[in-house]
Amino acid sequence: MAEKPEETQTTPSAGEGAAQAAAAGGGLKTWLPLIVVVVLMPVLAYAMTTFVLVPQLQKSLGLQPAATEHGSSTGKSAKKEGPRVSVSMNKLLVNVAGTMGSRYLLVSLTAVSRDPSFQARMQEHDAELRDVACGILATKTLADLEKPGARNLVRTELINAFNNVLGEAMVEEIYLTEFAIQ
Repeated sequence: MAEKPEETQTTPSAGEGAAQAAAAGGGLKTWLPLIVVVVLMPVLAYAMTTFVLVPQLQKSLGLQPAATEHGSSTGKSAKKEGPRVSVSMNKLLVNVAGTMGSRYLLVSLTAVSRDPSFQARMQEHDAELRDVACGILATKTLADLEKPGARNLVRTELINAFNNVLGEAMVEEIYLTEFAIQ
């Protein structure tokens, strides 16, 4: 009878077995970068929003950060306790956007602050403030101006723009004393 060749059974060594098990099951080392990214990205997004984006937006809009609003009364709070100072800007005349020059908007306004240097700063920057106001008003279409709350939107845009020109949040309120569309 012919002899059968012996079947050789190979047993994997310990190092090869662990490598095969890790490759088959995935292993922690394989998933670690994904876990780190999934956990770390929301934390980074929250930190960037809270400590970088929101403070920059508040600064550019002339808003006070929440910490100074609830803090002790210093600096800016002291300004809000003084007498109110008003400065008028009369007869700002601009063409209404989208009317090809056939309609115009006539606006007179009064800006109010409690800052003692407000009147001098407004006179010093009068040309810039009039230019900014006319620029904002000239972008409004007839439909924009006829919407409910249009005056409040214009008022808010003017306050933000005036505060940007003046370099600090001096303008507290703007009253539109004349607002006529012709």
